[in-house]
Amino acid sequence: MKTIVFIGANKSGSSREAIKAAERMGYLTVLLTNRSKFLLQRTEFPDVHEMMFSVFTKEHLIQCILELENQGKEIAGILSFLESYVCLACELSDEWGISSFSIEAMRKMENKIETHHVLKGITSPQFEVFHPLDSLPKFLNRHKVGKWIVKPPNSTGSKDVILADGQKALKQAIQHLSNKRHGQPILVEKYLDGPQYLVEALIDSGTVHIVAVIKQSFSEINPFVVTGYSIQTDLEEDFYEGLYENVTSIIRAFNFTKGACHLELRFVYGKWKLIEINPRISGGAMNAMIEKAYGINLVEQTIRLYLGQTPELTSQWKTNIYTHYVTVNNSGKLLKVTGRNRAARCQGVEQVYVKPRKGTMIAPPVSMGKRYAYVIAKGDTSEQAKINAQTAAKELHFHLEEEKHDNNRNAFSP
Repeated sequence: MKTIVFIGANKSGSSREAIKAAERMGYLTVLLTNRSKFLLQRTEFPDVHEMMFSVFTKEHLIQCILELENQGKEIAGILSFLESYVCLACELSDEWGISSFSIEAMRKMENKIETHHVLKGITSPQFEVFHPLDSLPKFLNRHKVGKWIVKPPNSTGSKDVILADGQKALKQAIQHLSNKRHGQPILVEKYLDGPQYLVEALIDSGTVHIVAVIKQSFSEINPFVVTGYSIQTDLEEDFYEGLYENVTSIIRAFNFTKGACHLELRFVYGKWKLIEINPRISGGAMNAMIEKAYGINLVEQTIRLYLGQTPELTSQWKTNIYTHYVTVNNSGKLLKVTGRNRAARCQGVEQVYVKPRKGTMIAPPVSMGKRYAYVIAKGDTSEQAKINAQTAAKELHFHLEEEKHDNNRNAFSP
């Protein structure tokens, strides 16, 4: 039977929905996972026909795939929807002669310093790289006044991203990351102020297809953690054309001719500036949001593209969709979450998802991984969809072991 091998997946979100899509498409699904607890939770993966534990080295993955072939399975695809393994999966797919990808472009996208070098002078913000052997006083002398974003080149999910306002804060940020990430260069970008948008795209034979444009909102606790996603269904023509032109120029600069990617850009004084680009669909609720907004299952169309088929990206409808992510203000062990049913009954709510289980240690949002629930809602307007999602999210209460009084019940950031 024709089989699609998935390298890694989360229990929910885009990577899991890709497996479900492959099953609907009639393929045998195999999940190679390096998370042993998934094997203990096997019954929670009915869409996975076979699950195998694997160390995610190329050699061990090859052994697993050869074992599947020895079982008589016909490998139709080797895919990953997790950022850390996208290139590895594409490399194995090439070696198996299944499909050819823009692997070198993907590798450059995954490294933020390489991304800046590719786009220098095009849409990249001003930047400089601090190397481990550089003189910090000399570096700081070139950055006496200003506001900067400081981060490692391989940061994912906004982890270890620091906003430095002024020279003293910049020094502290560089010292902190140098101590935490020994031997790694540190990227220092000029801070850009302006609305931020996420663009989901598929590239087929060099043609860029923008599938969705999403305006982002950020946590009040952490300015790099996105808590709001508003799908823009009715952008003004001039605005969209300018965005499309910039997205296309970015993708062509990488010589990226086949695959999926998402870009985060800021609109600064009438110009688009790239924040980052990643060679995959966004995780979390992104696939569900796009499907509810347009009737397009993006992970399914990505699979079709990777299997050499033509993706179908025509909108079936247009619906205003807003997704609000929930974070907490305090740290502690989760005792229970209440209010899911009340949230689900609120006006316009399409989906309520709560991630952590009882007993999980949860904490305020130091990265995107510290978002613990989301509500997807629709509305007659984008603003009404936002109000509906945020209103429903207020019904969710995270009860922590540390709490002694009811004043911790609403431990979330609206």
